[in-house]
Amino acid sequence: MMIYKDTSKSIPERVEHLLSLMTTEEKAGQLAQPFGWQAYSNDRGHITLTEAFKTQVEEGGMGALYGTLRADPWTGVTLENGLSAKEGAEAVNLIQRYAVEHSRLGIPILIGEECSHGHMAIDGTVFPVPLLLGSSWNVELYKTMCRAVARETRAQGGAVTYSPVLDVVRDPRWGRTEECFGEDPYLIGELAAASVEGLQGERLDSTDTVAATLKHFVGYGSSEGGRNAGPVHMGWRELLEVDLYPFRKAVQAGAASIMPAYNEIDGTPCTVNEELLDSVLRQEWGFDGLIITDCGAIDMLASGHDVAVDGLDATVQAIQAGIDMEMSGVMFSRYLVQAVEEGRLGMEVLDQAVRRVLALKFRLGLFERPYVEAERAAEVIGSRQHKELARQLAGEGVILLKNEAACLPLSIPAAGRIAVIGPNADHAYNQLGDYTSPQPRVKVVTVLDGIRRKLADFASDGHGDIVGGNQTHAEQEQILYAPGCRIKGDSKEGFERAIEAACQADTVIMVMGGSSARDFGEGTIDLRTGASNVSDHSWNDMECGEGIDRMTLGLAGVQLELLQEIHKLGKKLIVVYINGRPIAEPWVDEHADAILEAWYPGQEGGHAIADILFGDVNPSGRLTISIPKHVGQLPVYYNGKRSRGKRYLEEDLEPQYVFGYGLSYTTFEYSVPRLDRASMTPEEFVTVSVEVTNTGACSGAEVVQLYITDVNSQLTRPAKELKAFSKIRLEPGETRTATFQIGAEQLQYIGRDLKAVVEPGQFRLHVGRHVNDTQWVELMVEEA
Repeated sequence: MMIYKDTSKSIPERVEHLLSLMTTEEKAGQLAQPFGWQAYSNDRGHITLTEAFKTQVEEGGMGALYGTLRADPWTGVTLENGLSAKEGAEAVNLIQRYAVEHSRLGIPILIGEECSHGHMAIDGTVFPVPLLLGSSWNVELYKTMCRAVARETRAQGGAVTYSPVLDVVRDPRWGRTEECFGEDPYLIGELAAASVEGLQGERLDSTDTVAATLKHFVGYGSSEGGRNAGPVHMGWRELLEVDLYPFRKAVQAGAASIMPAYNEIDGTPCTVNEELLDSVLRQEWGFDGLIITDCGAIDMLASGHDVAVDGLDATVQAIQAGIDMEMSGVMFSRYLVQAVEEGRLGMEVLDQAVRRVLALKFRLGLFERPYVEAERAAEVIGSRQHKELARQLAGEGVILLKNEAACLPLSIPAAGRIAVIGPNADHAYNQLGDYTSPQPRVKVVTVLDGIRRKLADFASDGHGDIVGGNQTHAEQEQILYAPGCRIKGDSKEGFERAIEAACQADTVIMVMGGSSARDFGEGTIDLRTGASNVSDHSWNDMECGEGIDRMTLGLAGVQLELLQEIHKLGKKLIVVYINGRPIAEPWVDEHADAILEAWYPGQEGGHAIADILFGDVNPSGRLTISIPKHVGQLPVYYNGKRSRGKRYLEEDLEPQYVFGYGLSYTTFEYSVPRLDRASMTPEEFVTVSVEVTNTGACSGAEVVQLYITDVNSQLTRPAKELKAFSKIRLEPGETRTATFQIGAEQLQYIGRDLKAVVEPGQFRLHVGRHVNDTQWVELMVEEA
């Protein structure tokens, strides 16, 4: 048996033997990752491999395929020509079999997929976007979701995912805000570690795990003007303390892969930043995994950043800086062999990159099990358990921002006739977010769907007419629907119908916000009838998502005007935001009776929102990103420096809704926090505890948050920094104690020498319900 095929040998031994057998062309092939959806064609369920794919396999092969199972307008893969769960698994098996049987050395292909909030393939479960997942503050539940995503992806043959996104958002005008967890590095770090543990499990060579790829390394969320891939102006100290922190936590958790960001930092593009890719990542952190570029990032070096003369120069710069694989580009496959032959690239540099690619394939068990069971894919993907998990996550991440006079929850009898109005009330794609595959309408539960089901369930429980698969006449009379307007555009042709519906209603629920829906060909909504106009593909409401950055944070189009017209009727006004970035609308904050922030809640979002509106779920989401009063306040993140100034002429610096904020249907009372001792050295730990009591009439979950203030420091510091949190559930009258252990990791910062330091002196430990509602105790840190 060949050594590289011998499972009794160690992975390094197998890698070195296989490497010794490879030609330069085969080595270069392992570092290339073409588009996977171009490797096959699907003719009404008959899947065949393309000649271009076969040729590349036979002429040196390829290391990976990107997005083999991905479906969206970019790929051109639709519900009609795409692959079902079972067909996707069969297609990957066909691809792998050809690669193994028709290449000289039989090296399997690494199938890489997008899985930010679910596997981006037809039939995959669409979970809420990361911004909502972060808002749940439920790390264990998020880890459970990551296990589900890994299970669905691996069932189809996907072995690596390009997630999690660990960017720290500094300007929410950025279109990719929805893909991030929020503005705080500590919270992101906790979710980062959970993501790696959930996706990768105990071992990668499992039928339920995939390799995680951390992105975008680094500073991507701090781009100039909130413009995607714009320059980042940040010093090393801030970079180490803030943006690099979540990545370090994920590397410590065992992440297998990392993707550098498109942006530059102080003039150096991340794709060729040796200080980041080698000095920090490999030498200081000990990362020994794979580094893969973002799509087209090497091209950008020569045409965009303009730090390379041409494609050959860009290729040599990238691999010498530490890049191991090029995602969905042609630079490595076009220039690597030439670079070696011309003496511009040493074979030892090429070999090192190939080692890392091969090592990951061995770790994933692809040489032993390159194929998957197609029948299992059909059972696992989109399962009932995953659907229920999507609903639970959405329910935990939706945030109650305002609830004047206990407007919510609604009582079905007392709510009377309900008007559900707005462009996002019944638009399935608008609640799914970017990086979403095409969806059959029946799979997605909109807010209108959720409310209708809630009333139907109420009726079937003996409170009214029995409801089967269709609406009863009574239900039709109780729920009125009108889209009113679109997300964008100035058409008010739907206003009349919306106002008419509101006039007839006792309670008005306005579902407004944004859209990250790309052109899936679903058409638009007829504003006069509310019906889907599938023949009209001329309009796109997308105002968020990758590459869709904004100058403002207000509601787009005429949405605010519609809200103002409805408000004139004097009805109870409940606003539900479905969107991918914070909305700054002071008029709504002042005049709405209740406001729910639902971000993009995924396929079960309508059920989750209805659960909260009618009190079956008590809202427990808390903001992970500050919502400003006005876009002119930006940047407005909570952990800015104490020296940042006091106010503008027109307005102070306080956001409309602060970090950590969120209301509940019950009330919680905190005791004064206690320390088990008043002083410590940097080598010791103290325990902070606080008693929390549910003083209301219903059960609920509270997010207990701990912030730290370094009272005096050699370098300027934030006023408060989140350093611990705990989500606890309490029945009415129940008291529980939240306990946190504080040590050097929570007290340190990056000092003058760019090393972590804990300075002796006074610290304040703040515990409470959000950053501006805490009680504190004093801790003295003494010399060691």
